[in-house]
Amino acid sequence: MNAYTYLPFPQVNSQPAVVVDSFHPNGLVLSHWREAPTPPELREDTSAGMVLRALTQNYPGLQQYRYVTANHFDIDALMGVWALLNPELALAHEETLRQMAIIGDFRELDLAAPYAEEALKLVCWINAEEKARFYPPFGAEDLEENEVIASIPKFHYFLEAFEEVLCNPALFQQVWESEFNVVKEGYAQVYGPTSRIIQNPALGLVVVQTPAPVHYYALFSLTAGYDIVVSCYPENRYEVECKYTTWVDLGSRPTLPRPDLRPLAGMLNSLEKSGLTWMADGITDTGPLMRLQAGKLSKAQRYGNPQEREFYSSTIEQDVFLETVTNYLDNAFSGTTPKKRWTWAEVKAFNSGNNKI
Repeated sequence: MNAYTYLPFPQVNSQPAVVVDSFHPNGLVLSHWREAPTPPELREDTSAGMVLRALTQNYPGLQQYRYVTANHFDIDALMGVWALLNPELALAHEETLRQMAIIGDFRELDLAAPYAEEALKLVCWINAEEKARFYPPFGAEDLEENEVIASIPKFHYFLEAFEEVLCNPALFQQVWESEFNVVKEGYAQVYGPTSRIIQNPALGLVVVQTPAPVHYYALFSLTAGYDIVVSCYPENRYEVECKYTTWVDLGSRPTLPRPDLRPLAGMLNSLEKSGLTWMADGITDTGPLMRLQAGKLSKAQRYGNPQEREFYSSTIEQDVFLETVTNYLDNAFSGTTPKKRWTWAEVKAFNSGNNKI
C-alpha cells in the first residue's frame, strides 16, 4: 500500500485524498456521516472502523491516494487518519482502536469487552492532552478561527505522539489516570444498587435513574443499541438527549428517525412552575439536549460531561415527567419503522409532517 501523509483539510480542494469522518468530493470518503458516499462494502458504525476494514481488505481504492485528511479533530477521526499513516501497527492494535472510536464518538463504554479498558486509558490520555495543550473539545466556537483550521495543530501533535502512548500506556498514567478513575467511579454507580435502568426497545429509549450525574462514558455505557437517553437525578432534575447514533449512518442496526425535542420542551414548559425554561436543541445538532435551563449553554458546556453542568430542580414530578416524555415519543414514532440510512430530508419530513404530536 502507498505510504500516506496527513493533509490539512483546506488543501484537499487541490490535492485528492482519503477523507475520513468528513465529506469532500475530491477523494475517497470513509465516513459514517449521514449520506456520506462511503463504499457499501466498507460501511461500519465508526469512521475509524471503515478505515480499518479497508486496510484489512487491502481495499483497491486506497492505492489511488497518498494523502489522508479530516475536517475536524475527534477520537474517531484521529484513529482513522492515524491508522492510514501507520497501517501495520494499526492492524496489530485493531480492536483497541475500534473500541477507542466507539468510546470517543458514541460514549458507549463496555468494560466487559476485550481491549475496552486499554482503549479507555488511551481515550482519557487524548482528552487530557487536548485540554492541556489546545482548546477543549467543541470549544472552537470560542476561537477566531473555525474548527477546520483550528484542528490542524491537534492532528500534527497527536499523529506524532500517539504511537508511544499506544505501545506504552503505563508510562503516561499520570496523564490519563484522573479521568479514568472518574469514569470507573461513575460506571460502578450506574451499575450499582442505587441506580435503576429502564429500557424501552420500541422507542429506542433508556431511562437512567441514578443518584448524581456521572461521566458520559459511564452514563452511556448502559445505552448501546439505544438512541435516546433520559437521565433522572434526585430533586426532580432531568435531562433528555438524542445520541450521536442518530446523526450518523450506523452500519450495524436500523434506527428510528431522530425526533425533534423542541415541541416536547414546549409541553413541559406548560407544566413547569419554577420560573425556569425547558430548552432543546434542533434535530441537526450532533447531540441535541433537552433540559431545564436558567440561561443558554455554550457548545463546549453541552458536550462536556454531565457532572460538569448545573442541573436545576423542576416542579414536575418524575412520574409525570417520564409519562410526558414517553407519550410524546410514542405519538411521534407511531407507524414508523426503524431502518438504516435515513436521509436528512426524511428526518426533517418525519418531524415537520408529524401532526400526531
